[in-house]
Formats: sequence, structure tokens, C-alpha cells
Amino acid sequence: MAETAASVASTPTRPRAQRRKGLGAIWLEFLGSMNLAISLLVVVSISSVIGTVLPQNQAYNEYLIQFGPFWFEVFRTLNLYDVYSAWWFLAIMGFLVLSTGVCVTRHMPSVWREITRYRTHVREQSLMALSQHRRWRCAEAPAQMAAVAETAFHAHGFRTRVETRGDATVIAGMKGRATRMGYVLTHVAVVVIAVGALVDGNIMLKIREMTGDLAVETRDLPVSQVPGRSWLEPESGSFRGNVTIPEESNSGVAFLQVRDGYVVQELPFEIFVEDFRIDHYPNGMPRAYESDLVIHDPTLDEPIRETISVNHPLTHRGHTIYQASFNDGGTRLHLSGHPLDGSGQTMDITARVFENLQLQLGRLEQTLELEDFQLFNVNRTDPRAVERTGSRDEFTNIGPSFNYTLRDEAGQAREFHNYMAPVEIDGRWYYLHGMRPSGSERFQYLHIPADEQASMDTFLAFHQALHDRSRVDRAAQRAADALLTQMGVGSRDMGQRVAGTAHDMMGTLLDGGFAAVNAQLEERVMGANRPDMLLAFSRSVLQRTLFEVYRDVVAERDGVALAAVRTDADQRAFFEDAMNAVSATADYGAPMLFSLDHFEHRQATGLQITHAPGKNVVYAGSGLLILGIFMLFYVSQRRVWAMITPGEDGQHQLLVGGANQRRPEQFEQEFEDLADTVDQHLGQGGEHAPNDRG
Repeated sequence: MAETAASVASTPTRPRAQRRKGLGAIWLEFLGSMNLAISLLVVVSISSVIGTVLPQNQAYNEYLIQFGPFWFEVFRTLNLYDVYSAWWFLAIMGFLVLSTGVCVTRHMPSVWREITRYRTHVREQSLMALSQHRRWRCAEAPAQMAAVAETAFHAHGFRTRVETRGDATVIAGMKGRATRMGYVLTHVAVVVIAVGALVDGNIMLKIREMTGDLAVETRDLPVSQVPGRSWLEPESGSFRGNVTIPEESNSGVAFLQVRDGYVVQELPFEIFVEDFRIDHYPNGMPRAYESDLVIHDPTLDEPIRETISVNHPLTHRGHTIYQASFNDGGTRLHLSGHPLDGSGQTMDITARVFENLQLQLGRLEQTLELEDFQLFNVNRTDPRAVERTGSRDEFTNIGPSFNYTLRDEAGQAREFHNYMAPVEIDGRWYYLHGMRPSGSERFQYLHIPADEQASMDTFLAFHQALHDRSRVDRAAQRAADALLTQMGVGSRDMGQRVAGTAHDMMGTLLDGGFAAVNAQLEERVMGANRPDMLLAFSRSVLQRTLFEVYRDVVAERDGVALAAVRTDADQRAFFEDAMNAVSATADYGAPMLFSLDHFEHRQATGLQITHAPGKNVVYAGSGLLILGIFMLFYVSQRRVWAMITPGEDGQHQLLVGGANQRRPEQFEQEFEDLADTVDQHLGQGGEHAPNDRG
């Protein structure tokens, strides 16, 4: 029996098993944890950096050209082209709202207790343990000593509460409790800002798209032909869209870029553009541009008239209209088409920029797509021109230009860029006609020399004459006779054979340029006794024939006999440029040259329209965040206590202590001032106890 008792006594007592937390409590603790909130804020910050560095909501083709196929697909999969409306970003923001809300809900009771409790249940030992305390002994009545302490506390801004426990009276004071509210406000601000971001994330648009109620349009259609499933009604939520409106035109919609397509956002008002103005720097870059707008709204008695410019938008009914860009508004172009087949049948065309025309160019049916018009083209002034003319202008405006595309029946297209006026290059003047097979290549320019009247007429007549068989034959015969005479050969048969060779080379030149002629000649002289001499002679024959055709054209142009045509240095230079241009037309890739005769300029303004109903929510949250941070960092909570207890010798003791954990150095001086105030009120009746200064 004794052994049993001993064994029982020696058996250790088992601690009571801790109660296991439920799944709900675990989830609440996880959602309200600081680690989770910080992790979510870091992810949101990184996402915001990506959304700032990477341009958002642009056409997919631009991203594909910029990043290449591989990274384009990676970024597209991660929705980095529309970060702030990506499903994962909105999910993080929603999770952040939930987490921060749980955190505030869990800690709000303790914060409330902290700012409302005065902690009157203090003991003398705890006050003496404070680094800041002071003690007095005097014969004043306890009620009078309590009044002195309370008055001193009030004088230094402390709110007080008095409590009597037996013979002791405790006065508790507190100020700076707003610092605890700063904690609450900062967390509430995060929730408010995140809610504003969710509102502007346009969740409803994504839901409508997922349910099939909204279809993204990928075709380039006039707004009147966009299907109804691709339209958004007014006041449908947050959006950022763009619209281009020509002068003296109106629009009541904006286009929202959605991945590789768009949707049409209907506006609750209509925008009319009265005028668009642009100012340029000397180098041709835009200095400033602005638009005169008229807002027609059924809710207004009178329309709103206002001028907007960059950084000076117009806001109406929660919609902010920004001056974002500018474009051609459909300038009317009057063109002349010059065929390169030698027919000489000039084609007159009148059309607006962005129009497409079906043209019959010889045996080919092609589509002329007018794409753009530039009123100014500014280049740096050629130093040789400065030296020759004495001009001090650093930049020179070389005049208007226009862009167009020729597309054949198979869909193959070439882009062209032509200047209206001749351009000076190395002291000589040329009409520049640019061509490129695709948008990824640079324009290669055909240099057509300008004649003495600053026109292309002489070159076009020369090019047309090269297609005239009889004219070329006569010129070739004259060239052959002149060359054979110089060589001392007078055979008529030889002259005819040389002229025939020149005619063959002329056809090759028109079809393939000088490169094709050289290849043909090298093939012909292969195996001959003196191939170099034959090559030089053949080239001389071709060049002399070309020169004779040119002299014939000049004689016809000036109305003089062939023998009276002068061949000075300027004529020789023009002839050399014309030969090079004839050779280059073989690679031009178009059956016709288009020149701009005159135009009727019309501009268009590019507007960006935003509607952000969550903006004010975010602003309110930002204000709360600033206020909360100010309270946290610049307001500190201070507590003071006064305890009056009776003494054995008839005197009573007043013990005052205070604490401030955040700024103890500053509080030391504040407490000394408070104690001095108590000293002044106690007067001669107060007596310090030994070793009572903290």
C-alpha cells in the first residue's frame, strides 16, 4: 500500500491538453496576419511597377514587334499588357481587402480598449518603478492634493479620470491616444484604396465577356457597322478609351483596346471638334497642340465650349477628356498618276486620306490605299546649301508628303512615300519617291531629277521616249554612226548592227536596269578575243543612245532643232541623274508614279477619354492613409498617474509618475514641467521625499 502511494506520488501530473483551434480560427488568423498583408502589398507594388514600365492597352502587333514571338506569348499569358484589369491582379486586390479587413476587425477591440482605458488600477510599486516619477509629502488634505494634481494634468493637456480605492486616491491622465487610431486609419485606408482599385478594374466588363454577353471586335469596321454585342452602354463602369475626330466633325463613342481587338463605349454626350491647332519647334517636332471642343449633352441647357491641350483636360459628368494625339483628318489630295509603261496617259485622281480606290493600271487591277499626309517635313539644312545661299537656318522644311499603298488582286502590297516638292541634295534637286515591300523595312527612294522649271516633265518625257521604238531606233542609229565615225569605221552594215544591239540593250535597261544590261553584255562577250573592249564599246553605245534620246526630248521641249540643243554641264548632270532614275524605275515595283499637285488640308484630334468612378474612393483612401501615417509617426501616447495615500505622521503622500515608450527623451522634459507645476501649486506645504526624483 505504501509502495502504491509512493508510485502515485512520483507519477508526474499531466498538463491539461491545449484546446485545438478550429479551421475557421486558423483561417482568420492566417487572413489577419501581418506576413500575408506585407506579401500581398509587395506583389501589388511589383505589379504596379510592371504596369508603369510596360505600356498598357496597346495593339498586340506593337507588342509582337517589340518583344518577339516568344516573350510576346509569355507576357500575354500573364496578362501583362493590361495589368490593372488582369484577373490575378484583381484577385490579389480582393484578397488584400479581405485580409486587411479581417486584421482591422480582429484588432479593433483591443485598440478601442487601449484608447478608452485610463488604467486606474496601478500600485505604488509600479509607479516607483517608472523612470519618470516624483513624490511629495505635505499636510494638505487628500482632496486638495488630488485637485492640485488634476489641475496640473489638465494644464498640460491630459484627460483625466479619478478613482478612490480605500484610503488611496488615483488620478489617471492620458493624451496622444490618436496614435492608436493611426493604426486603424492606415489599415482602413488600404482597404478603401483597394476597393477603389477594384471598382476601376472594370470587373463587370470581364464578367460580361466571360458569360458571352460582350464580344471583342477584331475587324477594322466603321463604327456604324460594329455589331451590338461589341458595344458598351453609357455609365457602364470604368474605362479608358480613345477616339480620333476630324475638324468640324463629332463623335459620341470611344474605342476601348481589349487584347487584340476593341469594344465601342457609348458616351452620355457628344463631342464636336470646331478646330485643331498645332505649333512646331524649328526641328519640326510638335511644340504644343490644342482642340476647340463643344460638348452637346441632353442634360444641359447650353452646350459647353472649351479648349483643351496637353495637361489641360476637360471633365464633364465624371468623364475626363485629354488631348492625347493628332492625326490627318481626311485631307483631300489631288494626284497625277504617271504611267511607267510609255503610254503617256496621265491619270488624274482626287481622293481623301484613308480612302481606297480601285484602279486599272494597264492590265492590272490594283487598290490605291491613301494612308497619311504630312504637311511639314523638316530636315537639317545641307551645309553646302548654307555655304551657297548664306542661309543661317539650322532646319529646312522640305514641304508636304503623302503615304499610300498599292495592293494587287492577290493581296500583295507595297508602301510608298512621295514628296510634293523637289528636295535639294548635294546642290541638285530631286523629286523623292520612296518604296518599301513591307512595314519592317526602310524606304528606298527613287531620285527623279527636277528640270529647269522645277518639274518632272522632262524626265517623264525622256522615260516615255525610251519606250518609243522608232525614236530609240533613230537615236541608236545616230549614236552608232557617231561612234563608228570616231573609230574610223564607215560600214553602213556595221552601223545597223550596232544600232540593233543598242535597241536590245534599251529593252533590257527598262526591264531590269543597268545591272541586267551588264549581266547580258558579260554573257554575250564570254569567249570573245577582247571582252573588255567589247564591254566598253557596248556600254558606250548604250550611253550614247540614251543621250541622243535625251537630246531629242529637249529639242522637242524647247521647240528647236536637234543640232541647236546645248549640252552644258547642267544638262550633262541632269542626263546622268535621269539615266540613274530610269535604271531605278525597274525596281520601283509599281506601274505608275503618283505626284501631288495640290491639297485641301484637314486635321483630326486624338482624344483619350477616361471614366474612373473609383478615383474619388482612392483619393479618400489616400487621405486616410496620410492622416493615419501622420498619427502613427508624429503623435505619441503619454500616460501619467497621481496617487495620494495617507501617512503615519499626519502628512499625506502624493506620488506622480509617467510613461511614454515611443519618445522617452522628449517625455522627460515634459514630465519635469508637469512636476514643476505641481510644485508651484503645493507651495510651501510641499516637501520632497528623499531620493524621490526619477
